[in-house]
Amino acid sequence: MKIKTSTISLACAMLLAGLSGCSSKADLSAVEAERAKPIQRSDIMQAIATSGNNIAVGTQSGAVITSDDAGKTWARQSLDKPFLASIIDIAVCPDGSFLAIDFYGRVWNSDVGGKKWAAHKLENPQTGLTISCDKAGAWWVAGTYATIATSSDQGKTWRVIDNQQDAQITTLRWVNEKRAVAMGEFGLVLRTDDGGATWQKLPPISADFYPYDLLFIDENTAWVSGVAGQMQKTTDGGNTWTIEENVAGAPLYRLFAHKGVPHGVGARGTIARLEGDVWTSVTYPDAIPVFLGGGASVAGSDAVLIGGPGGMLRPVSIQ
Repeated sequence: MKIKTSTISLACAMLLAGLSGCSSKADLSAVEAERAKPIQRSDIMQAIATSGNNIAVGTQSGAVITSDDAGKTWARQSLDKPFLASIIDIAVCPDGSFLAIDFYGRVWNSDVGGKKWAAHKLENPQTGLTISCDKAGAWWVAGTYATIATSSDQGKTWRVIDNQQDAQITTLRWVNEKRAVAMGEFGLVLRTDDGGATWQKLPPISADFYPYDLLFIDENTAWVSGVAGQMQKTTDGGNTWTIEENVAGAPLYRLFAHKGVPHGVGARGTIARLEGDVWTSVTYPDAIPVFLGGGASVAGSDAVLIGGPGGMLRPVSIQ
């Protein structure tokens, strides 16, 4: 069959017109508007810390979202290129500055309020998993191979404590000027009573216990959360532990005190609090069954701040 030249020419013209339309400049205004927001839909909130009205939130993509008015307004800072500074833990120092650790071997410290941040390379532990400030303002990082590192000169030099254990420390919390407790996989419990000069290995919780977070309310009383919703309590500074009931049924990734009462956030959008000797779920509106990577008490209000995937960062009123 013979095809007319005019028909081919018309088809080519239509194709070229289509290609020309595709090559015109795309309207990226909606994309740019989203990028300009302090909180973005792609954000995964992994850690939250508060100091008075100041709040700092670390994201998986390496941004820090801050507020100086207890969460009424927010500002965004990118610490590095996306996904090159994934923030996994944030702490507050006694002077009100913030301290954070990323998954790529760096410690970040801020000024008071979290407006300016600086990076410090960390050689040990190989992978840091938890960070804290002691009462004098020294920095403490713990992680793989039960290694603890400390700096008293804001990251210029580090002292490394090798605890000779093939276990990763996942939480380290200071109780007072002298005492801190570090906990890790296989039920590992370490304690210092001399400001971190030496660390004593205490009896393990159990061989299969993997801790997520640790909350002390005084020098002897604390709770630790673990895999599969396990909750345990100590009343003697970590020497012995007893199982507590968690009817919330979800693992709690972060523990914190709200109005003097222990609270936690975790899997399936769970907010839990201690009622007597039982951890129970807190019912709140518009709950979404996603993991909550961060939670903290908001100063001067009934609200706790929760953070998770999909740009979730919202206050929840707790009665």
